[in-house]
Amino acid sequence: MKIGVLALQGDVREHLDALAEAGAAGFPVRRPEELDAADALVIPGGESTTIWKLATAFELLEPLRMRIKAGLPAYGSCAGMIMLADRIEGGVEGQQTLGGIDMVVRRNAFGRQVDSFEADLDFAGRGPLRAVFIRAPWVESVAADVEVLARAGDRIVAVRQGPLLATSFHPELTGDARVHSYFVEMVREL
Repeated sequence: MKIGVLALQGDVREHLDALAEAGAAGFPVRRPEELDAADALVIPGGESTTIWKLATAFELLEPLRMRIKAGLPAYGSCAGMIMLADRIEGGVEGQQTLGGIDMVVRRNAFGRQVDSFEADLDFAGRGPLRAVFIRAPWVESVAADVEVLARAGDRIVAVRQGPLLATSFHPELTGDARVHSYFVEMVREL
């Protein structure tokens, strides 16, 4: 199994390291032909409008949408969660996403950079997991077939719908590969 990591912005190396710890071969994806080689994809954090603009500039936006619509397993963290949302709140005028998860996500919901924080969460029943939130989104609402995997207080911060997984936090920054292991297991079961 080869898992691509969208290498336009964000913690690409950290996601590659977490995938390796989870037993998967990861590689950076910057071009459509590299996307074609991926069995699954990780969309790192960063800034969602920048990721959208860079994906457009690198001619990846439509290929990404088509692969996701065709069933490519994907995991998005932070801005990656925003990119996988069907609808966003607080986006810039005309901002586009890749879509795929039937949810509404609010950009920068937890506040600005200075409001970043860490918290322990129960992720998918896997016990306490340290989560790093940096200008993080949260999920405002989900469709009935979207599984909620974690909450921070009363806010939804991790979801799954079919082959798509999203977290509003950055598990790649903690040294704990359980979220990436969950994604690898999910891909293997599909």
